[in-house]
Order: sequence, then structure tokens, then C-alpha cells
Amino acid sequence: MLQAINLGVRRGVKLLFENTNFQIHPRQKVGLTGANGTGKSSLFSLILQQLHADTGDCLYPEQWVLAHVAQEIPDGEKSALDFTLDGDVELRQIQNDLKTAEDTNNGILLATLHTQLDNINGYSANARASQLLSGLGFKQSDQTRSINEFSGGWRMRLNLAQALMCRSDLLLLDEPTNHLDLDTIIWLESWLTAYRGTLLLISHDRDFLNNICTHIAHLENQTIQLYTGNYSAFERVRAERLANQQSEYIKQQRNIAHIESYITRFRAQATKAKQAQSRLKALERMCVIAPAHVDSPFHFSLFEPEKIPNILLQMEHVDAGYGDTCILKNIDFQLLPGDRIGLLGPNGAGKSTFIKILANQLKTQGGEFILAKETSIGYFAQHQLEQLHDEHSPIEHLQQIDKKAREADLRNHLGRFGFSNDMALSKIEQFSGGEKSRLVLAMIIYQKPNLLLLDEPTNHLDIEMREALAEALQEFSGAMVIVSHDRHLLNVTCDKLLLVNQQSVSDFPLSLDDYPKWLSEHNNAALNNIDTKNDVSNNDQSVSNKQRKRLEAEQRKKNGAAEKKN
Repeated sequence: MLQAINLGVRRGVKLLFENTNFQIHPRQKVGLTGANGTGKSSLFSLILQQLHADTGDCLYPEQWVLAHVAQEIPDGEKSALDFTLDGDVELRQIQNDLKTAEDTNNGILLATLHTQLDNINGYSANARASQLLSGLGFKQSDQTRSINEFSGGWRMRLNLAQALMCRSDLLLLDEPTNHLDLDTIIWLESWLTAYRGTLLLISHDRDFLNNICTHIAHLENQTIQLYTGNYSAFERVRAERLANQQSEYIKQQRNIAHIESYITRFRAQATKAKQAQSRLKALERMCVIAPAHVDSPFHFSLFEPEKIPNILLQMEHVDAGYGDTCILKNIDFQLLPGDRIGLLGPNGAGKSTFIKILANQLKTQGGEFILAKETSIGYFAQHQLEQLHDEHSPIEHLQQIDKKAREADLRNHLGRFGFSNDMALSKIEQFSGGEKSRLVLAMIIYQKPNLLLLDEPTNHLDIEMREALAEALQEFSGAMVIVSHDRHLLNVTCDKLLLVNQQSVSDFPLSLDDYPKWLSEHNNAALNNIDTKNDVSNNDQSVSNKQRKRLEAEQRKKNGAAEKKN
């Protein structure tokens, strides 16, 4: 098991936790939660022996194999498949030893190594690595491409694939969903649910935590408290505990006030002085209960739009894509006041393309796109984080939008997004991804849009900020279209789902809870279609011989029947 014994850790002068004790047993899947800066990543560093405890111990069996996702972006000419296979260190060692044994023609060693390879399922390693890459969104043709050909986000997926390839006893995942879309997250959930080792997971996606975790380890008040159950169960138990704590706090404060009043009144009287002194000592010995609070640092709402046209925008027979490639075809769509739409669809189907057309950021290839004159668009996309100016402060970013605004008003607005005091005046070059996302949202909301277009707005945001955003969107009177891998956000803010698939945009008639099943059926149908084509043409050696022979026999029967007719 993984256990902490009187564990204490500091980073500089900051105390993260002390006198902490917990036990995590094999095959438990534990979500690690807590506010930013409470020590979640530091605990990972401690387990990986990249950081040493100031007091106590963090122990696990010496024979355990640990896996984690590297934070460095990989580089080199190695193929995606080979890079993924490197995650299984024992496999690579046996393969290297086999090459040496073959070069020296050592028959006994060769036989031993082949037995070891069979024992670790080494002969199926390529197939397992290929399945991992496919699940993480890589096409079959991508798997032979070199690492350098991929963007930074896809290279981070390669790091995740390499960690999953490791036959680990303990898997540490720190925000694994940040670079993933909803389809890939659903696949990863399934993989992690079937994972046979012990999992320690840092995530701000409550649905992801709910669907995977058997326990929640919450970091708060310089300690780590382990709760049984998923994230929703943890929230219920913690809320009850905090309510009881608050009740006990109020009761104790009344008792303290009564004792202090008695001491003040009677300590000067000779007949009562001894009793007053006794109560003073009792007060000193009292273990003071802290007030319970779960207040979020984020409190904001969306401004009421000044005007909302009857039809914000309209598409008629629109085709769209990039260059000569058509992504969406013959789209008819209109957006009305109060529409709250979530976009679903397989990876690469065109969700971001569709939202770029709505944002008037991508010209159509055909058809008519009509944007009402009074439509004011607030568009959030990941590339906007890159367009922020590192040398400017949050205040200066808002001043570029509204040069006449008073600094006090801008400070008040930024404070609702967690930018208070010196942070509002600091250059953003040292800001985290989450802080930059909050700033972009603050800038968009300041401009009072009547149409919000949000493409993955929760990337890098913690649970408190996600909840604050969800509450603000629930009260928004304008229209909005959201692409998000955060199912909780979609569930609580959207009342209509659209499916982007096979170049079309249509109503999704099922619920969001039904989407994983739909996606699985869609992927299976697509895979079967590819397999059938490959079997008939006899070009895909990865298809099983049994299936190929069956299809060839069916084809021969059809050919024979056709010849008899002739």
C-alpha cells in the first residue's frame, strides 16, 4: 500500500501539510483535490522522490513500478508508436538483450529471453501501443510519423500514451484531460476504470472524478483527509461535516463569550476570584473550533446585454472548411435569443470549425451567412491566450478595451475573477494557464456580449472557477454555444445539444449521458466499415485472418451466384 506516516512538507517558508496520515490500498483509484497551492503536485513529487519530506515518511513497496506523465514536451525523430513502446521499460530491456543474444548466437539466452517476453505479453506490445494511440485520437497513419511532426498538444498526448503503456503498480496522473477532447476523455475513463493498479489522479473535472474514483483525498488546512466514494459522495460528506463544524463553532463561541463575560465581571471580587481564575484556565485549555467555510474566491455574473436582436445570426446552405477541404456542408442554422446550445461530435468532425463560422472568424465556402447588426459576440478560444501581451498587466489589458474606465472599476471587475491587489497590476508573463484563461473570460464578459461562443473554456480552470462560470452562465439572458469536455458545465448550462458529424450539424435527440454509448457505436461502425473495405481489398494485414477469410468466402459466394445467373 501507499501510506503517509506523520508526513510534513514545506515549499520554502510555506507549510503545505503536517502530521498527515493516510493509507491507499492496491487497486484503489484516488482523486486528489484541493485549492491551488495546497500541495497536490508536491505530493506527486514526493512520491516520485523528486522532493523530500520535512517530517515523517511516505512509503510504498520497493517492487512497485511507478508511471507518471512527463511534463516536458518530447522531441526527436522517433515514431509515435516507438515512443509509446518506450513506456514499457522491461519490454525495451528484453528487446535489447534479445538483439545482443542474436548477435552472439547465444541459444540458451535467446530461449530464456523469449520466455520472458511471452510472460510480459511482449508479442502483443505493438498492438497494445497502437490501441492506446488510437484511443487518444491518433489515426493509424499518425502512428508512424515522427514526434517532431506533431503540435505541442499532441506531443502531450504522446506522453500520456507512454505512461499508460507502462505496466505500472502505481499510476500518477496530473490533469490528464487538459489537452483532450470529450471523445478522448470518455475513452480514457474506460481505460482507467479497467486499470488494475493503484491510481492517484489530480483533476478539476468532477464528472471524470465521479466516473473513475473510489476515494477522494482532499488537501485542506495543511492536512490530507481521505474520503470513501467518488467526488459527489465526497461533496455530500464534507458539506455535512462542515455544517456540523459550523454548528459546533457557533455553540463554542457562545460558551466562550459567556465565560469571558463571567471572568470580566467577577475576577476583581474576592469571593468570586478563584472561580473566575478557574474559568480562565479552562478557557486557555479549550481547543478552539475553526469556523467552517467553503467560499470560492470567484464571484461574478455576466452583464445584461444592452440589446438582443430577434435573430442573432443565420446560415443558409453554408459550406465551410480550409483550402480545398470541405469540413461542413449544406448547413442550415439560426441562433435566437435565449438559445443555450452544447456541441457534440467525434474528434475532428468540425465542432471548432462550426464555432469559428459563428464567431465570423472563418469565411464560408458557399451559401449565405447573415450576422445581425446588433449582435455582439464574446468568443473564447484557446488561441486567445496566446494573443495576450506578457508585458502587460490585467488592468492594462482591460484599459485597452475601455480607455475611459476608472481604475477602481476595473479593479473591482478583475477582483471577481481572482485578480486582486498586486496581481491586478502584475505582468502576466508568469501567469499560469488557468490565470490567463480567467483573464480572457474577464475581458470577454467586460464587453457585455449578447452572444457567447465558448470553445473549451474550462481548460486549466480549477473546480471553484468552473462552478462560478457555470453559475454565471445559468443567469445569462443572451444566447450561447459551447464546445467543452466538461460534461458538468454542459449539463447545467445547455438545454439543447447539436451533433456535428459527417459534415452536418443536427439535433442530438438523446441526453448527454447517452453520448458515450452513441460514440462507442459510431466508432465501432466506422471501424467495421474500415475493416470491411480493407478485407475486401486485402490491403490491411492488421485485420484478423479469420475475418478476412470469412469476407472472402462471402465474396466468392456472391461471385458464384452472379456467374450462375449469367
